[in-house]
Amino acid sequence: MKVLVSDSISQNGVDILKNAGLDVDVKTGLKPDELKAIIGQYHALIVRSATKATAEIIEAADNLKVIGRAGSGLDNVDKAAASKKGIVVMNTPGGNTVTTAEHTIAMMFAVARKVPQASASMARGEWEKKKFMGVELYNKTLGVIGLGNIGGEVAKRAQGFGMNVIAYDPFLNDEKAKEMGVQKMSIPDVIKQADFITVHTPLTAETKGLINKESIKTMKDGAFVINCARGGIINEADLLEALNSGKIAGAALDVFEVEPPVNNPLVGHEKVVCTPHLGASTQEAQENVAIAIAEQVVDYLIKGTIRHAVNFPSIPADQVAVLQPYINLSEKLGSFCAQIFDSEITGITIEYKGEAAELNISPITIAAVKGLLTPILESTVNFVNAPLIAKERGIEVKETKSRDAGDFQSLIVVRIISQNKVLAVAGTLFSKKDPRIVKIDNFTVEIVPEGNMLVMFNHDKPGVIGNIGNLMGKNNINIARMHFGRESEGGRAISVVNIDSSASQQVLKEIKELPNIIELKVIRL
Repeated sequence: MKVLVSDSISQNGVDILKNAGLDVDVKTGLKPDELKAIIGQYHALIVRSATKATAEIIEAADNLKVIGRAGSGLDNVDKAAASKKGIVVMNTPGGNTVTTAEHTIAMMFAVARKVPQASASMARGEWEKKKFMGVELYNKTLGVIGLGNIGGEVAKRAQGFGMNVIAYDPFLNDEKAKEMGVQKMSIPDVIKQADFITVHTPLTAETKGLINKESIKTMKDGAFVINCARGGIINEADLLEALNSGKIAGAALDVFEVEPPVNNPLVGHEKVVCTPHLGASTQEAQENVAIAIAEQVVDYLIKGTIRHAVNFPSIPADQVAVLQPYINLSEKLGSFCAQIFDSEITGITIEYKGEAAELNISPITIAAVKGLLTPILESTVNFVNAPLIAKERGIEVKETKSRDAGDFQSLIVVRIISQNKVLAVAGTLFSKKDPRIVKIDNFTVEIVPEGNMLVMFNHDKPGVIGNIGNLMGKNNINIARMHFGRESEGGRAISVVNIDSSASQQVLKEIKELPNIIELKVIRL
């Protein structure tokens, strides 16, 4: 079998592949057309962040069985296209956790004490002690938005410096927060009370522009912000304005909306410390992830064992054809629930009805849990660690079975539970392979769960559909599908719109302001 390594990885990783008897080609710096021209001959593709495994590349990969990412982030791999083609996508979660956490701490120290600016000043032959007066971290409040693996490590290290840590994470329960020694708060409260704010979330429709003009207004005067997660979580134009006005005392940025940043006024700003996406760039981390992904690819190609796959669980080969459609459906149901639910999650129950109750439900349950966790924790979650992460977060997972599926041959109901709220979303398969959401709480619907979706709860009044259509047309957003349901005539209703491109924050604001719109949720599946 042939393996293409298209980005630079440690030679030790390449040696592991070769020693296993695989035919390995290392070809870095390939242009998209060059990669597309040769990918058809390979059974495995190993990448870091430079190679873009797009849908077009994957379509040309006639023999490809696995894509391995030496690292955790998978923004450069089209997972949906790979899944449709039966290609396993693997990553190495945790391989750069400590490295990224340490870089975050380093950036926080650097911006607080103006280390790069002072160093540059001395290189110019200057000695300006007063100009570079800094602030201590001791006894300051650190706000951590996203207390996953990396955020947790940052919190632990900050506590060692005597900082008070407050945090937001949708899966952080009271018991876990107490165990970690952090105070759990809402995002607005974290932003209001922190002296230093660090973000550790994926970039989603919900987190894009999370730090913006409005949230900055609520910050303490002289606060600092750090982003070693994803570019776009902080609105760069709003950040620049706040730095220039003095509202924000300093920013430390390892990531940018456009990379590499070109003519970005934040780069070189006297109050900003910048690094070129170095969060995972240590010798130890790159060695670890290269060895890990090489071993995972060898295990799969030689032994058929799947480890740390983000789109495929470990199931017997003879069950794949039957279970895979249900696994896909279950993961989409979990992800849909996570993106529409706005309370602290304490439990998830997966109900199997009809033919679904007769299946090997274990991997289907894991898929639902993975789907639930992924929108928040993104690439750190896979089919192997999802149950453990749920347990660590205090999320109780239950399963039930019933022979009665009502009007359907089989039905899966994912029920999300908080202390004072429950959400139930039911799905089934059309033609035994095509997933559909058929019920959201009391709303009977028929939704194709894919792509960009706008879920609107509204009053059942005339004009709602027309207003939505007109607004989409005015903003040149093409509607792929529209689905509707209502509890009763004139009561609450639901409108779900699949759109071909994402909607801007301005468009979302205009939708919320339409007559009879109660609530809007942005879903990406």
